[in-house]
Amino acid sequence: MMISSPLEDLLDRAMMARAGLLDAGHQGAIRLFTGFAEGCPQLVIDVYATTAVLHTYANPPAEGLPLVELALRIVQDRLPWVNACVLKTRHAATPEGQSGALIAGERPARRIREHGVWYAVDLTMNRDASFYLDTRGLRAWLIAQMRGLSVLNTFAYTGSLGVAAMAGGASRVVQLDLSRRFLNLAKDSYTLNGMPIIKADVLSGDFWPLVNRLKRASERFDCAILDPPIFAATENGVVDLASNYARLINKLRPLVTSGGRIVAINNALFLSGAAYMEILNAVCQDGYVRLAERIDVPEDCTGYAHTRLSAPVSDPAPFNHATKIAVLEVRHKG
Repeated sequence: MMISSPLEDLLDRAMMARAGLLDAGHQGAIRLFTGFAEGCPQLVIDVYATTAVLHTYANPPAEGLPLVELALRIVQDRLPWVNACVLKTRHAATPEGQSGALIAGERPARRIREHGVWYAVDLTMNRDASFYLDTRGLRAWLIAQMRGLSVLNTFAYTGSLGVAAMAGGASRVVQLDLSRRFLNLAKDSYTLNGMPIIKADVLSGDFWPLVNRLKRASERFDCAILDPPIFAATENGVVDLASNYARLINKLRPLVTSGGRIVAINNALFLSGAAYMEILNAVCQDGYVRLAERIDVPEDCTGYAHTRLSAPVSDPAPFNHATKIAVLEVRHKG
């Protein structure tokens, strides 16, 4: 009789919890195993359509290879329809190693389907997999809420939040990101869904001058999405989710119509939910901004009540994950 390994037991428990999320057509994307919470902090496994993406956090990386090899065998055995696997090494010595390499199969998936919407993905484009699984609930919210409204998606990355707003019937979506390469993937998503690509509404450049340009043009949006990186610095300004997030919110307020909303996302791992609430409460103190609602991260990303074995690095409460999503309602004087 073969004795199962601890990792095998952990993965089987995680896969069983997520069985209902695996669609019959193998078009969706889920977090199959969130090792930080589910008993193996060196490993995270995502599935994008028929491709498994293994993230190893072992340091030095060589120490994680036996774990990766075992995880790959288990995934291939339990999910025989997975036909490709990408390995991303968080502590690799080169950007290429962090971006990932194909270690099984011939070609990674190039698109996934969520809530009936297609999204283009490039799983080895950078350290992230070009599509954030933890904002699935936000994409559902945008599809449900944005009909007939104008949307500004700042720090858009590959544009999935803007694409969701478009799929929900938004009247206009402006995508803004520093990287033209990332925005090109957003255009691919538009094409997959038969959405028009309006070049003037896909803006590549630095957040600070582009937002100033929109203000000078007297642009106004019913909803602005703020999803910045944890830290970034250019000659025009600094983004730091722990120390100057309120400045970013206030930067967008003049661009939002009275009664409109700012979706404020803060994914700083070491910033607790209570500390984030302090930032939001300070912004709301003048009476012209209020916290309307919070949007939870899906359980495949947080771990389930019966699969979680360890507490998060920082308590996210009242949010349910380090990716803390708040919807703010904005009013203007007069």
